[in-house]
Parts: sequence; C-alpha cells; structure tokens
Amino acid sequence: MQIYWQVVAFVFGAMIGSFLNVCIGRWPAEQSVVRPRSRCPHCRHQLAWYENIPLLSWVALRARCRCCAEPISVQYPLVELAVAVLWFFTVRQMGAGFVAVRVAVMATVLLGVAITDAKHYLIPDGFTLFGLVFALGTAVYAALGADSGPFAGLYEAVIGACVGAGFIAIVGWLGEIAFKKEAMGMGDMTLMAFVGAAVGPNRAILTVFVAAAIGAAAFILVVYPVAWFRRDRRLEQGELPLGPAPFEPPLVPFGVFLAPAALVALLWGNAVFAWILGG
Repeated sequence: MQIYWQVVAFVFGAMIGSFLNVCIGRWPAEQSVVRPRSRCPHCRHQLAWYENIPLLSWVALRARCRCCAEPISVQYPLVELAVAVLWFFTVRQMGAGFVAVRVAVMATVLLGVAITDAKHYLIPDGFTLFGLVFALGTAVYAALGADSGPFAGLYEAVIGACVGAGFIAIVGWLGEIAFKKEAMGMGDMTLMAFVGAAVGPNRAILTVFVAAAIGAAAFILVVYPVAWFRRDRRLEQGELPLGPAPFEPPLVPFGVFLAPAALVALLWGNAVFAWILGG
C-alpha cells in the first residue's frame, strides 16, 4: 500500500505541477487561471486533452506545438516533474496522511513563488493568500485533534503570520534607508505572513536569516562571477565604452531565497534552535 500511495502522489503531483505552470504564466499578467483553457502562446491553438497530459504530452509532441511547430518551453515538464518528485518523496518520508499533504502543498506554493519572482520580480497574491488561508485553515483542523507535524499550533500560527509580515517589513525599511531604494515589496510581506502562519514566530524570523545566508552565498558564488563575465564579454564585443565601466550586479528578488529558507525553517528549524541553544 505504501508503494501505491507513492505512485498516486507522483501522478497527482504531476497534475498539480501542470496547474502550477498555469499560475506561473497567468497570475503575473493578472489573467484568470480558470478561463480560457490552456493554449499555445504563439498560435493560440487551444490544447486538446491529449495535448495537456503532464510530462507525457511534452515528450509525445517532441517539445513543439502540434499546429505551429513552435518550441514548447522546457519549463513545463521540469515544473511538472519537480512537483511530482516533491509529492512522491514527501509521501515516502512522511506517509500518506494529513501532515504529508500540508508539507507538499506548502512546498508547491513556495516553488511557484520562487519561479514567478525569479522571472517577473513579482510574488502574486494568488500564491501567498492561498498559502496563508491554507496554513491557518489546516492549523485550525490540527487544533481539533489532527497531527500537526512540524507545523506551528493555531496560536503560534496567528502570531507567526503577524511576526513574519512585520519582521520583513522592518528589514525592508532598513534596506530602503541603506540602499536609497525599495528593498521589499508587499509580495514579500504577504509571503512571510504565509510562512509565519506555517512555522510560527521564531522560525519565521529564522527564515529571513537563512534566506539572507542563501542569498549571500548565491551572490558570491554565482551572481557576481556571472555578472563580471558578462561585463567582460560586452567590453570585448564593443558593447560598452573602453575604460573603467561601472559594475552593477543584477538584482535578485528576495522571494527566490525566502522560499527555500521557509522549507528549511519548517523541516529543520527546531533542530537549528536546539543546536544554537545547546552550543
């Protein structure tokens, strides 16, 4: 039976990943995720059911639209596969139950947040408000007797939502003073309200510090080297004037780092606090 539920989780996760692709594509453009039905972004061909089967249709169509032969982005199968694997391993580690569903849903929403923020510098309310309602609603259900697992209890969930939003607002205010530009948006605050409702106040604060650490590592190891490399290439190709050109590393939205940090805080936050207090 355990293998059966793992297979079910993989298939269901792939379907959820397909819908997540719709949300990633439409919410930043303020479009409905319900209507119209999925269609090719190039020729507007409305997809038949057999052209919209997660993972399989992309392979069967050889990554091209059946009507106009334009390439279909690899994002679609990658997101579907990522969510399918995520749900599979969640059920494998935690069993087929209430806690596993909570973890899988939260991780799926956070993945949507990270991808959308990376692509559009935007965190849609559809992700964060759904996450907040889901976190608080499941906290109420857990308070009635269900297993809460690594999630915060109902009282901590309410306090955590307030602390998460408030703390990131303070960080954004300090960043605005330091950098003379907006450092955090409303999307970051609603995201942290969702995260705080899931993990509670202490781990919500931990999430911000973990995100800052992940972001610092990403800038040192990836963003700065790539930016310098691109700058040198542009100098070689004559796209920039000779001489000392100003170096401006690309901005990376903070939601990209808050999303994985939230999962770290949820699954291992208590262990981190125990290590800190024990040390």
